[in-house]
Amino acid sequence: MTKYGKWIGGGLGWALGGPIGAVLGFIFGSMFDSMEAGTYEHRPPGRQTRTQTGDFSVALLILSAAVMKADGRVVRSELDYVRQFFLTRFGEEETRRKMLLLREILKQDISLVEIGGQINAYMAYAEKLQLLHFLFGISAADGQEHPAEIAAIENIARLIGIAGADLGSIRSMFVKDTGYAYRILEVSPDAGNEEIKKAYRKMALKYHPDKVSHLGEEVQNAAKEKFQELNAAYDTIKKQRGINRFINV
Repeated sequence: MTKYGKWIGGGLGWALGGPIGAVLGFIFGSMFDSMEAGTYEHRPPGRQTRTQTGDFSVALLILSAAVMKADGRVVRSELDYVRQFFLTRFGEEETRRKMLLLREILKQDISLVEIGGQINAYMAYAEKLQLLHFLFGISAADGQEHPAEIAAIENIARLIGIAGADLGSIRSMFVKDTGYAYRILEVSPDAGNEEIKKAYRKMALKYHPDKVSHLGEEVQNAAKEKFQELNAAYDTIKKQRGINRFINV
């Protein structure tokens, strides 16, 4: 069997402790008894450290499982959607490993309150925003809006400390109803052109892919999708207003 210790253990920092560490310990204790002792030593989170790729991946898988189970059942089509979602971002081999771990996570009853608290305490805000973007992408992967899944994502956002305006901004990248472009920029449709320009600058800094570059090329590339949605929303507002004079920011 593949040695998963090297795949996931090497990058994990704060995820080895606390509730997330307990989830991993249970899974690997039942799946990989032959793993080298000490690789997954459980320890409580200490001082805040920079999130590693492994931390982010495990958090994403646990939260994805919570969203998939939100309506009380997990169906094959959902697993296929999630697999395709990961495949376009992480490649075949990494996706295969992620899906095996996801299937084990889905078997567990996990306290989102505890998991959310750990993520909130030890993950940078830009990383949490990217997690949220991933979750909305998974929910929307079949082209439909699922109320139970959206409610689960909103609950996760609250637990991990995402501001309401940022939640609305990212959701509007997937639910494009009336006024969605303004919500992405977190401004009112009544805002003046200069206010919109300032809002775009602020959001461009918040959503810039470089803020998650340390999590690896795959996550950074996914973050570019969020940044592109921001640019598209800004362009939509300018076209609606027939204004091009503040195109340069």
